[in-house]
Amino acid sequence: MLLAYFRYLSRARDEHALHSPFLFALYTQVIRAKTGSKALFAPIRALRKALRTSRQVINIADYGAGSKVNESRQRTVGDIARNSQKTARFGRLLFRLIRRFEARIIVDLGTSLGITTAYMAEATKTYGGHVLTFEGCPETAAVARQNFEQLDVQNVEIVVGNLDETLVSQIASLDPVDFVFFDANHRYEPTIRYFETCLTNIHNDTVFVFDDIHWSDGMEQAWAYIKEHPSVSVTVDLFWVGLVFFRREQPKQDFILRF
Repeated sequence: MLLAYFRYLSRARDEHALHSPFLFALYTQVIRAKTGSKALFAPIRALRKALRTSRQVINIADYGAGSKVNESRQRTVGDIARNSQKTARFGRLLFRLIRRFEARIIVDLGTSLGITTAYMAEATKTYGGHVLTFEGCPETAAVARQNFEQLDVQNVEIVVGNLDETLVSQIASLDPVDFVFFDANHRYEPTIRYFETCLTNIHNDTVFVFDDIHWSDGMEQAWAYIKEHPSVSVTVDLFWVGLVFFRREQPKQDFILRF
């Protein structure tokens, strides 16, 4: 990833390179904007801090690419919180994106301990949105449920089980989805399969966010495939995550932007 990061830094631009009004507003008002009151996220921050010191041991059922830090099937909650969670910075970015597009039907592929999910759920509280989140590991899902209860998050539903067996039917049962966060199996073939499954239920203003697009050669190949897909109009590479838009009114473009 280090070489990929240097390539990204050499190519990444800021708002001065953006001539599209849609992208300029997205970058200045959402991607690089401040979220607002820190008090809003204080309970999530406090829970994250507590989880990082937890010595609770759980058995991991991992259907994905695994962890680059700890491949053990028994891990402490603290280890997961320290090494497998997106940072608060990215939680706030997802929050801002959801608020910007007023996403109501949100799909989260990869609950883990539920911290990032909580940011997404918080974003929809003012207008009644709902997060459907998928977690393969039953014991991890149980911890996430406890965390949602502690945060009083009531607009989240967890689907537990192998995503290969649960995603298709769940997507088919939903109204068109507004926002999907892909943070499950970080390998080429599953990523493309989940992408194409979710494609069956999008609309013009749906937003996809892919985590760890430069995590491995396979993920970089998946990102290249997604960028070239005929349904995709605009993609934004922020290195750690990639944003995908389907707006038919936008010309097909790819942006690499500083974050």
